[in-house]
Amino acid sequence: MRQQWYGTDRSLQVRMFITMFLLSVVYLFFVGALLSAGFDAFSVFLFATLMLGVQYFFSDKIVLFSAGARIVSEREAPQLHALVERLAQQADLPKPKVAIIDTPVPNAFATGRNQRNSVVAVTRGLLETLTVPELEAVLAHELTHIRNRDVMVMTIASFFAMVAQMIMRWGLWWGSMFGDRRRRDGGGMWVAFLVSVLVWIISFILIRALSRYREYAADRGAALLTGSPSALASALVKISGTMQRVPQKDLREVEGLSAFFIVPPRVQSFIAELVGTHPPLEKRLAYLERLQREMAGVR
Repeated sequence: MRQQWYGTDRSLQVRMFITMFLLSVVYLFFVGALLSAGFDAFSVFLFATLMLGVQYFFSDKIVLFSAGARIVSEREAPQLHALVERLAQQADLPKPKVAIIDTPVPNAFATGRNQRNSVVAVTRGLLETLTVPELEAVLAHELTHIRNRDVMVMTIASFFAMVAQMIMRWGLWWGSMFGDRRRRDGGGMWVAFLVSVLVWIISFILIRALSRYREYAADRGAALLTGSPSALASALVKISGTMQRVPQKDLREVEGLSAFFIVPPRVQSFIAELVGTHPPLEKRLAYLERLQREMAGVR
């Protein structure tokens, strides 16, 4: 696969590496704590593996169904297909399937377990809002997610967080079912429960940070693939501005898919920024402006 168009951002790569390293440390501590507490970790891991396997292999169908997205043919959306095909060729990717979501909320997402089984979905609101260069930039962002195998990366990163969440639920069930008995013979379960709470909180924050870094990487890929960081910046501003005028009912219908969208359909606050799946718009625009200067050879 050609790498010339993509380049590297060492600062971004270092931040992603540190985040993955910290996740690994947290997860190793988690496994050690479970084994020390005498917990039957194998059964939990096996069940979580099966759950994540289903999520991984059927993620595209699950997400498309949840979003109400419909796969469209080239005859139904010739211009959209042409843009996706051209960008996929430039990125040395197999052409993904194309889907449209019938909602006025302007947004887009990509899903699929690998590069050969992927889908790019856009909303009717996005097609009505953006110019062709802006739409091209958004599609390039989503194709970069596919190129970077972000669905696989985030699924793997979330594995032990899911295990911790399962043990938390089992711990609550244990406490409600056995009452005072838990103080006599449920010590190991409650050690595992408390450790799981701690691991889930820390991993939740780290996974969200990793997701934000993946968004920066997709922004970078889109900017370099199209050669126009300003087109993506303009699209992000339009999407964010238009969503402020979309009725709350429509926003609530798609809020559950905010992690997949190019711009989450809600206003960011400081706390939302800390646990958000996407960076704040202002920081993304600043990053794209820096890319624009780098591409123009301006310091």
